[in-house]
Amino acid sequence: MRLSDCHNIDDFRALAKARLPFPVFDYIDGAADDELTKARNTAAYAEVDLVPDVLAGVKDIDTSCMILGRQSALPLMLSPTAVQRAFHWQGETAVAKAADKFGVWFGISSLATRSIEEVAALTSGPKLFQLYVHKDTGLNDHMIERCQAAGFDALALTVDTIVSGKRERCLRSGFTTPPRFTPASMWSYATRPRWTLDYLFREKFRLPNLDTHVAEGSSKAVSIAEYFNTMLDTSMDWSKAAAIREQWGGTFVLKGVMSANDARRAVEIGADAIMISNHGGRQLDGSRSPFDQLPEIVDAVGGEIEIICDGGVRRGTHVLKALASGATAASGGRLYLYALAAAGQEGVERALTILKDEIERGMRLMGVTRVGQLTGERLRQR
Repeated sequence: MRLSDCHNIDDFRALAKARLPFPVFDYIDGAADDELTKARNTAAYAEVDLVPDVLAGVKDIDTSCMILGRQSALPLMLSPTAVQRAFHWQGETAVAKAADKFGVWFGISSLATRSIEEVAALTSGPKLFQLYVHKDTGLNDHMIERCQAAGFDALALTVDTIVSGKRERCLRSGFTTPPRFTPASMWSYATRPRWTLDYLFREKFRLPNLDTHVAEGSSKAVSIAEYFNTMLDTSMDWSKAAAIREQWGGTFVLKGVMSANDARRAVEIGADAIMISNHGGRQLDGSRSPFDQLPEIVDAVGGEIEIICDGGVRRGTHVLKALASGATAASGGRLYLYALAAAGQEGVERALTILKDEIERGMRLMGVTRVGQLTGERLRQR
């Protein structure tokens, strides 16, 4: 299978699986416990149907919208994800350049494998930093100050990782950051020579936004679960979230909100946006999908705060359904991570081209010329 054979996100997943050692692929693809929530995140979109209008004069359409105070060419964001150089040697560099080319938002994680400053230098487009709050308050302050100096447009505080979910595929494979070779996985690494040679002979793997303060993840191999469970601040509460918003002073997002009550609290502390998200099904298995929760949250805080529906997006029509349900935009991680793993920047650009085409085609077939015309009257529950 070649990159030119990829015509949807599932095709990129198949190519990534063929090219990655299985512990690395399972880290991207896996989720918590029985992976019910991960599956539901995408399946939820099939529970509603689009109702198109015809003869609407759709020669010229406008897919752009305002998200977090910046113009975006598409109502789609590339969610922040960790350790991207484990998937392809270009890592966050590839995603930043692709996002810049397509004029869309992207984010980097605290656990990124490119530095805040390096990523900022790659693009003038809209960019977001995902903050994991550590027990080391000096590290938290340092990351916020670096983002301020580098001109990041928004800070997203991740609120759903007080402890790590039980990611059983990672437990079986022994995946760590940095990746390490184990007897059980050695054959898989040996039979993926392109990935293995890139990992061994290109620049050393590290987490440059953290390694000024901690060795874990850069020079000391740990699992993501172990990192979350030992390094992150389990005492996080609403008062700390409000203090971080105040310290940051710019556009502020809460990532991981799933209830209407929490959405109201986000409004109360002055957040500019929430990302309805269950961390790609990687935390609390058996929880609702973001798309399932979207109408309830829109009813509670719609019009008071921007609402980004994060997770499960595999098609342009999923984006249209999220917008018609009241979201400001949709976002996702695996939708570009499979493509990154498959072919680096070229893969991410092909994935974005496909999703852009699907959004544009879907809008024309729906009889809409602007994303603001996607309203609830264009959806029906099954």
